[in-house]
Amino acid sequence: MQLEIRPDPAEVGRARRWARSRLAGSGIGVDEPLAETLILLVSELVTNAVVHTGCPAVLRLSLPGATQESATVRLEVADRSGRAPVPRCVDGDATGGRGLALVDGLADRWGWSSEGAGKRIWCELDRAAESEGSASAYGSGASAYEGLAYEAV
Repeated sequence: MQLEIRPDPAEVGRARRWARSRLAGSGIGVDEPLAETLILLVSELVTNAVVHTGCPAVLRLSLPGATQESATVRLEVADRSGRAPVPRCVDGDATGGRGLALVDGLADRWGWSSEGAGKRIWCELDRAAESEGSASAYGSGASAYEGLAYEAV
């Protein structure tokens, strides 16, 4: 599944809505913590592509089938900019610059690679079968944020 992204900040909301609509049939409920994390990661990676490259991009999403209790969700954003993604250190008053730090903290794995004249940034979330007494249905990236609530709209 993929979505073409124009270099326009309004595309970030469209990308979130598109990703949410793709959850149907994947076995991931839209109110699950995994879904919320996935939508936040979509928002961060698409925002980075739109704001920092000024180029069109492609959002790709690989979701498990509804019958899979354990699987990996993969999110990729490919753009036409050859500039490498660079995590930034920002002070507490900065209004931006934390996107890759969020990706690093929430995803089980992430990275990037050159692709032609551009690049592909990807991240993965592991969906593990919920066990009794388990507070989380997904990978370790969420444990650092236990007790925090957020909503990506």
